[in-house]
Amino acid sequence: MLFWDKTEGVRLNTSTCRSVVMPEEPPAYTPTTIETVFELLDKKLVSLGVPTAISAVGVNAVRTGDWKQASWCFAGAAGVWILIKVGKKLAPKFDQLLDWGISAIETSIDAVRANFTGSFLKQQAQLNEEFITEGYNPERTAIPLLEEVFVPLELSGVVTRNPRDAALNENLDIWELLRRSRSNRSFRQMTIQAKGGMGKTTLLRHIALIYGQRKQRRYRAPKLVPILLRLRDYQDELTQSQRPSLPKLITEHQIPRLWEGRDNPPTPPQQWAENLLTTGLALVMFDGFDEIREDKRSGVSRWISSQMQQYGQAVFILSSRPAGYKDYTAKKPAIPIFVKKFNPQQQEDFIRRWYLCQEKCCRPLNRRRQAKAVAQKRSKHLVDQLQARREELGYMAENPLLLNMLATFHRFDVSVVLPSQRLELYRGICKLQLEDRPKARLIRMLLSYRKSNMLLQRVALGMVKANRLTLSQAALLKFLAQQPLLTQEEVDPADWLKQIVEVSELLVEREPGEYEFPHASFQGFFAATLLAQPEDKPTIQKSVQLVLKNWTGAIWRETVLLYTAQLTPKLLNYVILEACKQGSEAADLAAACLKEYPRPEKLSDGPTVIMQRLSAVTQDSRYQALKRLLKAQQWRKADKETYRLMITAVGKEEGQLFEDSDLLQFPCEDLKAIDGHWVKYSNGKFGFSVQKRIYIECGATLDGKYPGDKIWDGFCDRVGWRKGGKYLNYTDLQFNLEYSPEGELPNLRDGTWWVICWAYG
Repeated sequence: MLFWDKTEGVRLNTSTCRSVVMPEEPPAYTPTTIETVFELLDKKLVSLGVPTAISAVGVNAVRTGDWKQASWCFAGAAGVWILIKVGKKLAPKFDQLLDWGISAIETSIDAVRANFTGSFLKQQAQLNEEFITEGYNPERTAIPLLEEVFVPLELSGVVTRNPRDAALNENLDIWELLRRSRSNRSFRQMTIQAKGGMGKTTLLRHIALIYGQRKQRRYRAPKLVPILLRLRDYQDELTQSQRPSLPKLITEHQIPRLWEGRDNPPTPPQQWAENLLTTGLALVMFDGFDEIREDKRSGVSRWISSQMQQYGQAVFILSSRPAGYKDYTAKKPAIPIFVKKFNPQQQEDFIRRWYLCQEKCCRPLNRRRQAKAVAQKRSKHLVDQLQARREELGYMAENPLLLNMLATFHRFDVSVVLPSQRLELYRGICKLQLEDRPKARLIRMLLSYRKSNMLLQRVALGMVKANRLTLSQAALLKFLAQQPLLTQEEVDPADWLKQIVEVSELLVEREPGEYEFPHASFQGFFAATLLAQPEDKPTIQKSVQLVLKNWTGAIWRETVLLYTAQLTPKLLNYVILEACKQGSEAADLAAACLKEYPRPEKLSDGPTVIMQRLSAVTQDSRYQALKRLLKAQQWRKADKETYRLMITAVGKEEGQLFEDSDLLQFPCEDLKAIDGHWVKYSNGKFGFSVQKRIYIECGATLDGKYPGDKIWDGFCDRVGWRKGGKYLNYTDLQFNLEYSPEGELPNLRDGTWWVICWAYG
């Protein structure tokens, strides 16, 4: 499926490696039409004795002395026999020649009709060939081709609501989803959601590359023309009062952008984009909804939904981080798809591919054997570290972007022990980019590592405070001109900015005159480090209040996580307790902060005690909304809140499904708390414990396995999930304390209602 985001990644540079793509395995041979014709002639003419019969006529002619007739008969018999026998042998060649002629004619027709489409696909593919991860470019590191290091991601989503086929919702394949779009209209509108660095953009780039290279038949993909639109590139167009139509956006903005800087770019035929959209041949991929400004997302979502509605035959994919997707207020795409974390096998596959590319690129062709041996040795060393320190490094290796950083960090100095926390990794990267790497290249930096680091921190904090991910060149230079560090060192702000972009790449100019950090986590790291620096008490308190005030802001998330990771244990305890008072969403982030804290052994009461205390506070805050809804007998909303609490408790996003491992490892205390509230406010009619009792009464055992149709159907009949032999839709349930059957709730909405109580034992 994919790798990770160009816009969310780190850049590798120096040279580009290309791999040899193995040809497809040929299909089983079947006779051609011409072969079949000659085979039929052989059976009908030769086998039935036609040449022999003609020869017999010739013999009779000889007896009568008619030598002319005899000659014609013998020649005709021989000619028929030779023609058929030779024709059978040469039939494949005739067929190839015919195919070549037909193909040439079709190609000529296609060239006239769709020459631009081919040029468009080719140009779009060329722009997506390289596996570029901007912002991290250590010496001796090459840019691989995307197909060299691409590792299929695992996707999940609700593609079936039948509990017996629940496994079909896991390990989804993007090509299978595209195939389904031909027979099921729902799959013509999909979202792909994942946190930063999980590979959303690279998945879309992979799709564009495969179609542009004409390799889609390997994946049995439908005939489509992918159009990859990065929404951030068109923020101005999509936020103005008169928004362009989708065909106009493609024709007047996207196509010129593809050929930007090229001489004699091709001109699309009239109505080219419109025809693709209306005939259902277009695959429109909107990338990065979360990168639209927060105050503009609602309007952009309405525009996207209106285009989806107007061009219902086309296929649409929208990518976004879950936090940003919450601002999609218009009618949402029908099929939500989620990117799953990298499992150990995927991690190993990427590391081996990546290392092989690096070692091949720094050696001549006649030493590729040595490159393979070195790559195997070094990748094994890194894989062994990850396996041995799974608890420490596991969460970083599960994120493709962070795994790429770990691999690059490891290759820079194989003897260095990998950092166990994200905070340490970013510190190492910044020192590498601002100090170690320039020294290795004999580049004199205008400012010392410490001073450049301080400037980047101030820039990042200013952007976070303004809720911005990008900054114009004019605004950035104006800000830098006001910094005493540059004035004292007599350094021109424009020169410093140019060096930071070109040498350290810790700021990236993605568009002319627009600057940003290579990834949101870098912006958060720099801002958090400045906020967490030890200063006087009033300043510390001011920073604490600023963070607490913006605790749940989408752009502030990385800053919050990396800020709390740098606090003293005492101050961390205070910040977490205060944050938990803001509600369940704030409490969820507080729990994430605790997991990221690098020094749990320094906590005054010991990590176990303090975690239990904070967990109690977090839990109480988390369940405030649920208790309020249950008390008001708002059962439907309470059911949705239960799902939200449980899915976030296992580290997933709203809209995702539970897997068996999620349920079997679900925290017992959380489960008991949720069940207790349901039982209390329903007077014992609803709750997991109630469903568990009914399940056992139906003859099931608590072994976590599917009990068979008879027991499952009986259980669903008892709790009201099935009626008259048919399963009910979620909207058809009663949600009524008086009329609902015992055990109807919790049901865990949106197709996940087969997550049943026996999984908890």
